[in-house]
Amino acid sequence: MSTPPESHRFLSKPHEAFHYSPLLPSPQSFVAIIRFLKKMDIFDNSDLEYLVDDFHGFTDSEDDEPFGEFDHKSEAESDFEDDLEPNQEGQTKTDTSALEARNGKDIQGIPWERLNYSRDQYRYKRLQQYKNFESLFRSREDLDKECLQVDKGKNFYDFQFNTRLVKSTIAHFQLRSLLWATSKHDVYFMKNYSLMHWSSLLQRSKEVLNVAKPIVPTMKQPGLLSQSISRVQISTMAVKDGLIVAGGFQGELICKRTNEPGVAFCTVLTSVENDITNSVDIYNAPSGSLRVLTANNDCTVRVLDATNFAILNNFAFDWSVNNVTASPDGKLVAVLGDSPECLLADAGSGKVIHSLEGHLDYSFSSAWHPNGQILATGNQDTTCRLWDVRNLSKSLKVLKGNMGAIRALRFTCDGRFLAMAEPADFVHVFDTEAGYSQCQEIDLFGEIAGISFSPDTEALFVGVADRTYGSLLEFSRKRNNLYLDSIF
Repeated sequence: MSTPPESHRFLSKPHEAFHYSPLLPSPQSFVAIIRFLKKMDIFDNSDLEYLVDDFHGFTDSEDDEPFGEFDHKSEAESDFEDDLEPNQEGQTKTDTSALEARNGKDIQGIPWERLNYSRDQYRYKRLQQYKNFESLFRSREDLDKECLQVDKGKNFYDFQFNTRLVKSTIAHFQLRSLLWATSKHDVYFMKNYSLMHWSSLLQRSKEVLNVAKPIVPTMKQPGLLSQSISRVQISTMAVKDGLIVAGGFQGELICKRTNEPGVAFCTVLTSVENDITNSVDIYNAPSGSLRVLTANNDCTVRVLDATNFAILNNFAFDWSVNNVTASPDGKLVAVLGDSPECLLADAGSGKVIHSLEGHLDYSFSSAWHPNGQILATGNQDTTCRLWDVRNLSKSLKVLKGNMGAIRALRFTCDGRFLAMAEPADFVHVFDTEAGYSQCQEIDLFGEIAGISFSPDTEALFVGVADRTYGSLLEFSRKRNNLYLDSIF
């Protein structure tokens, strides 16, 4: 994976961002949009200063102002700023309910009526100017021809609620597995140095673990490679079967049981600085025992016993491993990294069984269909490829994003839907029973920290990382019982 420049290393989104292009408006109009983008947090402040400096010396032309000037008066009004005080019903003013959305309120609470340009205008400009981060500059000329034609007008999950009490953060711009739902009411997410739990029933969050403070593992036994760590920048996480596993920016690994105080196990897996723990997975081996998988920049995949956290295996590869996931039966692992090729390997020996060819850039996400026959891989070439493990000669289907890399993939536990997240603005939900040709497109603004279906498939959560409009979006699986949402 790419290591960001020193000035960006711990910022939430340094590269996949809104960059200067000849399509941008005039200097005055540009500065007005920049002020709004600062609130939207499309890129970090160092990039903002650089871009504004680039406009010194440019001449103005009113013809170049598609949006008009930003309404500074509206920006200064108190109800335009963050106001997280609850109303009489206990709901914060910046939250959005399903009823409010049906009555026309923006699901993220963005006050488009106070701006001098509409949501559609801003979306159009964003699509024109967004610059996808690429590691390999290969021709994409024939890529669109491979992609499946999809009906994007479907609605499988209804908007339910948006709360800005939940503000996710991102440690590395390429890693977006920072949100996990363990039920339709319980979500784990990262907020700076705090691993948080959100209860949609209680409408409040609590800190589960503070990783800025020294962490001392509670398990003590001979031969266990545990050590105290502190100030961990969490780069990735997974929560499953009562276990929280998180990886860090300096190769750290943290394992905590949800029903026990303290941290059971923590260590530094790598010996070289910036050998980031890019991916973790929790799975059951064929024997039924719980295992932990880790993938690091040191080109190594590690397998740990989730009971005593002993390292059972180390599998070395030729490139940095960005993502690793185990098949539902625990026999195979998908290995993705700084190569256009994706690999299928034996989970017991690490032996490569097959190379998956077709992507044009580096890959950062994968997900297995619960039946174990379909593997989805997400790539910086803006596509997700679907592979049938019974015939790996070529990909089964190719699904295309709108503007950016495919950073996160999740199947529902019943296999009916596949969610695919871009770095920002778009989450696509495909109907697997329709051959992936029918899709719901969730259109939002902001960087996406992670996506997660609840285990019962009834809820889909989307974490948005943004200083002002950061939030947790909740969607409910659409059923025929439409009368239920009349109470919200």
